[in-house]
Amino acid sequence: MTPSQGRSHTSRASLTLLTALGTLAGAALTGAAPAGAATGTTIAAGVVYRQYDLTAGAGVTHVHVLAVDLANTRVRLGLLHPGKVASRATITQQATAQKAVAGVNGDFFNITETQHPGVAATGASVGPAIANGRVLKAAVPTGQRFGPELPPGTDTDDVLGVSTDGRARLDSLALTGTVTSLGRRLPLRGLNQYALAENSVGAYTSDWGGVSRARAACGTDSERAAPCSTRTYEVTVEQGRVVSASATPGSGAIAAGTTVLVGREAGAQHLKTLVKGDRVAVRYGLAAASQRAYRFALGGYPVLTGGKPLPGLDTRTSAVRTAVGIANGGQRVLLFAVDGAPAYRSGLTIAEVAAALKSLGATEGFSLDGGGSSTLVARAPGAAKVSVRNHPSDGTERAVPNGIGVFTQ
Repeated sequence: MTPSQGRSHTSRASLTLLTALGTLAGAALTGAAPAGAATGTTIAAGVVYRQYDLTAGAGVTHVHVLAVDLANTRVRLGLLHPGKVASRATITQQATAQKAVAGVNGDFFNITETQHPGVAATGASVGPAIANGRVLKAAVPTGQRFGPELPPGTDTDDVLGVSTDGRARLDSLALTGTVTSLGRRLPLRGLNQYALAENSVGAYTSDWGGVSRARAACGTDSERAAPCSTRTYEVTVEQGRVVSASATPGSGAIAAGTTVLVGREAGAQHLKTLVKGDRVAVRYGLAAASQRAYRFALGGYPVLTGGKPLPGLDTRTSAVRTAVGIANGGQRVLLFAVDGAPAYRSGLTIAEVAAALKSLGATEGFSLDGGGSSTLVARAPGAAKVSVRNHPSDGTERAVPNGIGVFTQ
């Protein structure tokens, strides 16, 4: 996402924890703790904040951790978002608006469109998103994602979420959907996504927002920077009937009860058979690989499963990072953010992130957006609003599309 994510450090020392946080997630860590690091601050019942130093291959860095006890029925995690998929706000703004007591930034997102002059960056996230049990969006094709290279065997459908049993999990959410009209049923291959698969049809709802849908037809399944397709078509469906059509994707807010279908290549040809007044039924959902239902989920990529780092994790590129660890069978969550202050900006490699999460007691780990996006916020004791606890590497908070919020009753 940022230039700092591109710095390469060929030497990698073993990760050494310089603090004693034995009570955090049951970990037994040893070392010299900096002042104030060994004792945490209780943000709310079941939510504890700590910070400490780490020595990694690129040098000493500083990390911030929120330990969240989901076994406490008064604590829950949820999706922070500005209200629309194609919209951004700072984590402070999102947490304040939703009355969260703490949180971190979330998924990677469509931050720039320098490869497609004249096409606006949407700000929309890469992966699936579910808020309060409601599906907001599906994942873009893996070749269209923003962010560092994925570990082998992972893709943009990967999510971190909390299932309806109240436990945090790693899973995969794939779009299932159809467009039915004139006795013909077509697969729906996109939902509120900044990029659609080649030859496909995608749906855009009121959750998308007013940002132009032109980016949906740019790039290919394997090359994000490939030119935008010239074979496009858009159909607007209100109350189950076609009301208008256009040769190019449009923009503007989409009313509740209205669905805009965007097609590219073969998908555009299918949509061109529809005319005003035709009945159209659009159905969609997100199917979990585990077959579980989720209250909340967002995208990123796994780095630790079953207590073991994923094979092929990057060991060379150090950067400011945000990640999540899952411990105690999904009942304890560790929200983890590296400090972006100049003294610590060298950061961690992804392999070191996995090691750090494991050292804190996590058996599963998930990487979120990093660099200038990395932000951890929490309320100070007695405060009514959250404040930023780490130092964002841009010097100020970056507006982002979503995050993980910590909520208490």
